[in-house]
Amino acid sequence: MIGYYDYTVILTYFSLLSAVTGIVVSLSGGGHPYYGCFFLLFCGFCDAFDGKVARTKQGRTRQEMNFGIQIDSLSDLVAFGVLPACIGTALIRVSPFLTRILEGAPVPWKLASERILLHAVLVLYVLAAMIRLAYYNVTEEERQETEGGVRKTYLGLPVTASALIFPLVLMLQYITKADITVAYLATALLVGVLFITPIQIRKPGMRGVMTLVAVGAVEFLLMLLWKLLIK
Repeated sequence: MIGYYDYTVILTYFSLLSAVTGIVVSLSGGGHPYYGCFFLLFCGFCDAFDGKVARTKQGRTRQEMNFGIQIDSLSDLVAFGVLPACIGTALIRVSPFLTRILEGAPVPWKLASERILLHAVLVLYVLAAMIRLAYYNVTEEERQETEGGVRKTYLGLPVTASALIFPLVLMLQYITKADITVAYLATALLVGVLFITPIQIRKPGMRGVMTLVAVGAVEFLLMLLWKLLIK
């Protein structure tokens, strides 16, 4: 078989499997955005350690390293680009606030145009994520040729930040009865802009990574408790 299947890529494969499962779950039936977020958080967990696990293997060939870089970006596009967009689509489908607005559209073309506008935000979000990942790949390849070692800063918000940002937005539903769909779409628009904005962001060290993982674990547990005890 072509490709690589050792432990250095297993977390990336798990991340992609989780992302695709989250997409299917989010869009199944009437829409299950909150269930989709569990898979998004798991993708974030896998991404936090996949690079560190890969670098533990000594003597990796150039092809093995390039393969890891490519599948990481491809997986990230699905996990942190497409999956959050599908969660947003599921929110639109189950949103009572947007349903009232859209059903009140006076003519069919207005109904269609409003739905297109809502989903356009999510489409643009995915586009921004793809551009961000492609730009990172190009600049990382150039940086490796001149500097080597591990990158210390990022240019633009890393797409993996989505794993913590969007579950946090959905958790607003815990403290308010208001529909948070509009807030989710606004966040997607803002995050998409930050993906392609040339701001310098320091890459977290191991302590920072563990802190982010802890935040994700807290979000996961709170969402799980909410689904079990309240829903």
